Amino acid sequence: MTDNATITATLSRHARAQPDRVAVICDGHAIAWREVDQAVNRLAAHLAQAVPAGRGVALHLPNGPALALLFLAAARAGREAQILDPNWPIETARLAIGELSPGLVISHDPALAAEGGALILDDPHGPFETVAEAIGASAAFEAVPEPDPLTPFYVGFTSGSTGLPKGYRRHHLSWVESFRAGDREFDIGTEDVVLAPGALTHSLFLYGFAHGLYVGATVILCRQFRPNLVCKLIAAHRASVLYGVPTQLEMIVEATARENVPPFGSMRWILSSGAKWQGRAMDDLRAHFPATRFAEFYGASELSFITVAKDDEDVPPNSVGRAFSGVDLSIRDHLGRRLPPGEAGQVFVASPFVFIDYACGSTAALMRDGEAISVGDIGFLDARGYLHLVGRASRMIITSGKNVHPEEIERVLESHRAVAAAAVLGVHDDRRGERLVALLKLDPKISVTSADLIGHARDHLPLYKIPRRFALPPRWPLTSSGKNDFQALHRIFDSEVCEVLP
Repeated sequence: MTDNATITATLSRHARAQPDRVAVICDGHAIAWREVDQAVNRLAAHLAQAVPAGRGVALHLPNGPALALLFLAAARAGREAQILDPNWPIETARLAIGELSPGLVISHDPALAAEGGALILDDPHGPFETVAEAIGASAAFEAVPEPDPLTPFYVGFTSGSTGLPKGYRRHHLSWVESFRAGDREFDIGTEDVVLAPGALTHSLFLYGFAHGLYVGATVILCRQFRPNLVCKLIAAHRASVLYGVPTQLEMIVEATARENVPPFGSMRWILSSGAKWQGRAMDDLRAHFPATRFAEFYGASELSFITVAKDDEDVPPNSVGRAFSGVDLSIRDHLGRRLPPGEAGQVFVASPFVFIDYACGSTAALMRDGEAISVGDIGFLDARGYLHLVGRASRMIITSGKNVHPEEIERVLESHRAVAAAAVLGVHDDRRGERLVALLKLDPKISVTSADLIGHARDHLPLYKIPRRFALPPRWPLTSSGKNDFQALHRIFDSEVCEVLP
């Protein structure tokens, strides 16, 4: 096993090399590298004693110094950090704790005090230097050794609308290998200031935090995502790397225009994941980030990075990019046979970044073929090896005997200048089996009719793929990762509160 193969293995080295440089900033609190290393060692020693080997530490905390340090400490102690979303209903948190059976629960919510002697933090937003005292970690401790790289260190959760979201489990090496592959794709290092402004319950921002510290950068976190605050942080700290999902990036661009913020010259990379960035907004992004390179990731919680699309590479329209460094992509039919370029089938991924297994909340049966795994995405590779997604097998709609992937229709509708977001649903129909209905989020400054959208769609789609009914929900729900919440949108449509577009 190679050196530095755990996510915390480089912290001590960076602390020796740059002890007084700021390592982490969270709103008004900051901590230098020397203090990060000392705090993580102290907390890790405490957790190693308090939590039996093989058991996890359930962290039910909002963004703040406590969550950041305890995540790192659990990883260094060889204990699994189970990151529970504090925005879940309390019964969902209890259900997750019951299935995970952690050795220790640390929460900010007194409602969980009865969960196996849970430790309740009075001030999870307090400064970094108070965290060790808050959990009772002794100032006299013996540093614990780094764990085996194949030790599980993290349980994250997919976005869920009902019931318990799927919990997926990872070992150190899966992230360290993705750090190394990221180093081949990007040049993030000790001179960078990495801004990860989203919730650490979202793996993109937790990953950005962990990778930034692994390479010795300064990392900025936010208690809550606020676009105006993000703009101020970029300017104040000359941030050079920004992680975000498209909805957040759009809000940041809107804030810069609203506040008349000057262009940001320090930003080198914007790294986006979660959904396809809408190209019509790229000009606005470019105006405010003129020296920035932009990259989009396609991935899955279970598989981590799958493809990358960089704006200075010749990426075909509607492609999600080429294979990320270290990833082997293949398209296979229902018998597991590899398909040639241009033919659509199940997307299979083999890489060192894949997860171990599901920790809880899942009845999903992944498709496996040796080292390759599919999570049910349908797509094809073109002649140059770029991946084009057709849709999710789970969302496929059968109308008049034909298979329709709603994602294709949504992309076409969202290319209309009046449509900010689209969700295509299959609604029961006695004659067709299912009929297509499109729910829309419209730009309030642009008027549009159903006839306009049907005419636009006919330029790109066959007639059987064109919805004839368009509806406007009173609100547009998103998952915690910033994606359209299709289950919630379907419930809104079923409740008959949507306005029908004339």
